[in-house]
Amino acid sequence: MQLRGTIIGFCALLAGVARAQAPAAGEKDGPGLALFTAKALVCSWDGEQVVDNAVVLVKDGRIESVVPRAAAAIPVGYVVRDLGPLWCMPGMIDLHSHVGGAMDINDMVYVTNPELRVSTSVIPDNPNFRRAVAGAVTSVLFIPGSGTNSGGQGILLKTGLPKYEESVLRDPGSLKVAQWGNPERYLFGVGKTFENYHIRQMFTQGRAYWKAWKDFESGTGPKPEKNIRFELLRALFNHETQISTHTQVAQVVMMTIVMIRGEFGLDVYIDHGEFGGYIYAGLAKKMGVPAILGPRNVDAPTRSVIDWVGTNPERMQGLAAGYAEAGHDMIGFNTDANVIPQEELFLQSAMNVRFGFDNSNMAAVRGHTIVPAKTAKIDARVGSLEKGKDADIVVLTGDPSDPRSAVELVLIEGRVVYDTKLETRRF
Repeated sequence: MQLRGTIIGFCALLAGVARAQAPAAGEKDGPGLALFTAKALVCSWDGEQVVDNAVVLVKDGRIESVVPRAAAAIPVGYVVRDLGPLWCMPGMIDLHSHVGGAMDINDMVYVTNPELRVSTSVIPDNPNFRRAVAGAVTSVLFIPGSGTNSGGQGILLKTGLPKYEESVLRDPGSLKVAQWGNPERYLFGVGKTFENYHIRQMFTQGRAYWKAWKDFESGTGPKPEKNIRFELLRALFNHETQISTHTQVAQVVMMTIVMIRGEFGLDVYIDHGEFGGYIYAGLAKKMGVPAILGPRNVDAPTRSVIDWVGTNPERMQGLAAGYAEAGHDMIGFNTDANVIPQEELFLQSAMNVRFGFDNSNMAAVRGHTIVPAKTAKIDARVGSLEKGKDADIVVLTGDPSDPRSAVELVLIEGRVVYDTKLETRRF
């Protein structure tokens, strides 16, 4: 009897392992998945935004279609999951996070360190990422700190996948540049003028290095000696990645726009953007510089803010409202996690809506999805529920702009990585 019980238990264990290893619905090589949802927030860049009473079809980790249920033809063999009154939306994207690895990386060797890489410290599926998934965040830009004017290279990651290779969206994800608000404390102290000097020097030398390689590749110059310090600059000048700029206080927000974008023609976006940064929102829009705002979301009319900015807002000025009022429409949000916990990304837009940001056309949700995806040029894969994109889908109880809404289910590339009913994740 004891032997029979042991054999039965062993067979049950093997069956459990087999079930755990078998592809789930929507995964690669698994059956297709059909999600019935009360409302699908599509969040396309310039197309359909919402489909009511929708069916989201997923196959091989990608979205096949999002159509009204009345027009849907469910392919044979697809697993159907009726979500009842729940909504679906694309996974949220945070372009400023420091919780992708063992620690915040701040290797302050020189004033600019473009050769340093945080990718060497990534820990996929770490506890901060598990909480992020539960808070609807499926992709982040993990970047070094702001102790120097350039702390190094970030990496774009999926938050809910277990292996490094499958987590990487793009490496390098950005070059981190920091203007004021931290790097002035480097070594003997670095003021705004010295910061601008060092940033300009880095890009001037990097442009010369890039041009030398372009000449060699076109057969018009000798082969340059490889310099690891400036290798990333080749990708930047080839527009293969972007610069994420920790910039706060109006003067340095302006310098980010006119120097990095205007003088060097590089793809750059504003990170933080507080303390009167909205003064230059019109220029940012004109120059094609997106604004990824937070985690400070309000400028208060305090003495220090007035001194820094040079003007008095005379009110509690919401940052996103300030940028939007100047006509800027590429506005997203970040947490600077773990300054704000990664799972609280949704609160950044909610606070901005509370302080005047117009959300009548889903600007808050777009600021978490398609806007950061377009900003980081990863919108071919993520940022909206459109055919061919990764099936990074969040299922929640209602409007994601409402802090009372709760996340019920999260899929990344068709895999269920969080489900409140199954309690599949540890915290």
